Amino acid sequence: MAEIKVPTLGESVSEATVAQWLKKEGDAVAADEPIVELETDKVTLEVNAPEAGVISRIIVAEGENVEVDAILGEISAGAANDSAAAAPAPAPEEKAEEPKAEAPAPAPEVQPAANDVKDGPAATKALADNNLSRDEVEGTGRDGRVTKADVQEHVEKAGSTPPTQAVSTHAVPSGNVAAAAPRASGPREERVKMTRLRQAIAKHLKNAQDTAAMLTTFNEVDMGAVMDLRKEYKDHFEKKHGVKLGFMSFFVRAAVQALKEFPAVNAEIQGDEIIYKNYYDIGVAVSTPQGLVVPVLRNCDALSMAAIESGIMDLGLRARDGKLGMEEMTGGTFTITNGGIFGSMLSTPILNAPQSGILGMHNIVQRPVVMKDGSIEARPIMYLALSYDHRIIDGKEAVSFLVRIKQAIEDPQRLLLDL
Repeated sequence: MAEIKVPTLGESVSEATVAQWLKKEGDAVAADEPIVELETDKVTLEVNAPEAGVISRIIVAEGENVEVDAILGEISAGAANDSAAAAPAPAPEEKAEEPKAEAPAPAPEVQPAANDVKDGPAATKALADNNLSRDEVEGTGRDGRVTKADVQEHVEKAGSTPPTQAVSTHAVPSGNVAAAAPRASGPREERVKMTRLRQAIAKHLKNAQDTAAMLTTFNEVDMGAVMDLRKEYKDHFEKKHGVKLGFMSFFVRAAVQALKEFPAVNAEIQGDEIIYKNYYDIGVAVSTPQGLVVPVLRNCDALSMAAIESGIMDLGLRARDGKLGMEEMTGGTFTITNGGIFGSMLSTPILNAPQSGILGMHNIVQRPVVMKDGSIEARPIMYLALSYDHRIIDGKEAVSFLVRIKQAIEDPQRLLLDL
């Protein structure tokens, strides 16, 4: 018999919550197969089977808190069908009385098994966001589990809009009365316990507001030059580097240059001291079904545009699948958040303590702009926001920092020439 134990959760994390059992008692499992999901205040992680066998006992139920090395359950040697093979065969007269019993026998088949399998929280959230039932989506995960990628592929094949955009950019069709109807039944209110991650997010953000003297300054940036550059080279870029050229790499490079010029924005307060950091680990805010997380891209000053794009894409995918490790969620000297992907026009982002600055990107909208010659043109404009800790960053530094970002984006050659 093998014990299923809570693994080491990471530095300064000693407790987790059992989020979901992926298997039930009596199920066969292979060695290293994911069997239970744990949720900490930073990440969601899977616990794998220590050896092959059958889950003989589940000790800790979903929703309960556990500490490191706590025993979650037990695995016995053997296979799931051993008990069925050892069970006595039904009497001949029973078969005669129920001649149709043998026809359905192969059919308890995939249907009940699929219904018994619990999908991960990311997939469940994606199904709900797209108003899909589990039966509509074919699962490609282990034991037929539906993954978030399965849902996204189903939506794309159906020609639907991804959930993040469906809410903000599409109205309900006027003829579709059923879609706009309220729930047919159910309580008017539901009381649901906050997940450990959501509790941590709430505490972290409130602590930032209570501790720092936060102030936000704004500017606007003409995205035309970057969009033209991206349009001209995106195919060559993707062909050579195997990753798409997005906007984030431009903003990360621009932020690093501005941080070098204004080191206070890259610093933090510890007690009565200011810690200036001569490295540039940029946190990139990612929205996941479990909540907002900020994985960190290390040493951005030494990364190429391709490496930045590849790193951000990798962190984003693993964040949404709950695959980030603790080392990728800690540290960071400055954060960038992009609310524009959800249609946000303007916001005042909250600091990611103990950092002293966070850059907010927003959507790109064609706006009338007075040009240098007095003419008026429609230009692709993005509003930028810099929230900062006024205890160590003066208004002049904050405004100048944001101006440097604006200059680098409107004249991308500056990024190449380090100007």
